[in-house]
Amino acid sequence: MCALVLAPGCAKKKYENPITKDTQQPDKVLFDRAVDDIEHARYEQARLTLQTLMNTYDTSEYLAKAKLAVADSWYREGGSHGLAQAEAEYKDFILFYPQLEEAAEAQEKVCKMQYQQMDKSERDPLHARRAEDECRQLLVQFPNSKFAPDAQQYLRTAQEVLADAEFRVGSFYYRSKGSFPAAANRLTALTDQFPLYSRADDALMLEADSYHRMGDRFEDQEAAAYSRIVRDYPLSSHVAEATSHLKAMNRPVPEADPVAYARQKYELENRQKRGLLSKAWGPFSSHPDVLNAAKSGSPRMETLKPYTPVSIPVSAKGTEAIGNTGVSAGGGSDVTVSTANDSKLIDAAPDARQNPGGAQAPAAESGKTATSGTAEGPAGIPAKPVPDASLPQNHTGKISASQQAKMLKKQQDLMKKKQEQRAKANKQAEEDQAKKNKKKKVTTAPPPPQPQPADAAGSTIKQ
Repeated sequence: MCALVLAPGCAKKKYENPITKDTQQPDKVLFDRAVDDIEHARYEQARLTLQTLMNTYDTSEYLAKAKLAVADSWYREGGSHGLAQAEAEYKDFILFYPQLEEAAEAQEKVCKMQYQQMDKSERDPLHARRAEDECRQLLVQFPNSKFAPDAQQYLRTAQEVLADAEFRVGSFYYRSKGSFPAAANRLTALTDQFPLYSRADDALMLEADSYHRMGDRFEDQEAAAYSRIVRDYPLSSHVAEATSHLKAMNRPVPEADPVAYARQKYELENRQKRGLLSKAWGPFSSHPDVLNAAKSGSPRMETLKPYTPVSIPVSAKGTEAIGNTGVSAGGGSDVTVSTANDSKLIDAAPDARQNPGGAQAPAAESGKTATSGTAEGPAGIPAKPVPDASLPQNHTGKISASQQAKMLKKQQDLMKKKQEQRAKANKQAEEDQAKKNKKKKVTTAPPPPQPQPADAAGSTIKQ
């Protein structure tokens, strides 16, 4: 039994990208030696050999293979540190050699690494999002690669995990919190962006009921959700209920989409059930249950974008895209973003957090009402400038060039006044200090007279 357990660890695992050219060139000998070390799990030694090859033979024809082998050694070593190093090496390889066939393989390895590190839907979705991004990158950058079908399935599975996380949040708002606008918003984003989700029909039913509980104003959204169940999920168990609701609302019942019917039929026929051992081990496993993930259909190539609840008035939404249609929702906003070309405006312009159209500053703290110009601070020093309410401004809160010039001139005058006050205060302080020094007279006794030496004639020598 010990031999059977240890045998797989001692077995040689063949390297996927060897060099088949039969030659005894020094760089080829070094590469073969490194490959043998990789196959026998001597990864550190293999990387040292490959580094020697790249440093010594920088014009070798096997340079790209050596760089890819370094990344493969980290990938085989595994662990959080090894996988992070492998991803960095694969990204460098794609950057330096994007035209090689192995570049698609490197991107597929990055996608697979993130896919293998995915957690359950109720846990941190970081790796699921990374897997979605990396697999989508492979399909965009290398659409004709032999790794594209596998990457497409990885993408469907990652989106299944992300969609299940959104479904859990929407169900929590619906059942536990009773916050139907929040539930409808989450479930609408889920069903629009992840239509291949295995429980999309359940999400549509909760979405329709949430709109129903929000009032008659949202009857159109409720009917749209029921219509999607009948049209896009014709084999769902909720079709009869959705049809009855549409008839009660005097809404037309759509026909089933034949393409959606064929896809859902294929999914139901190929759906797997969890075994007894898998159910028992499920609570202790960190990997998500992806048996019901879609195995057909084209996954969405856009990232999950948050929606604005329909219960919010249109005027308060600002300008945004409604779903994936790219239609503007209209409305206005008092928050604008612009790039300042003049760096002096950062110091000279008023505080961005203040309302440019405000007419007064807070009077409760200073006891004074600020109209235009500046508010007096402590010791007569002017405080921050308050925007002039008399200046005309447009409805978006933007300030024209002439208004900016006026404000800039006011700011410059204020800074000049501050400098004059500081210079005056410094001069006064110097005069006060001079007066103090003059009052304190220090008297010292003169030194005693020194005896003068005499010369041979008896006369003193003047020192």
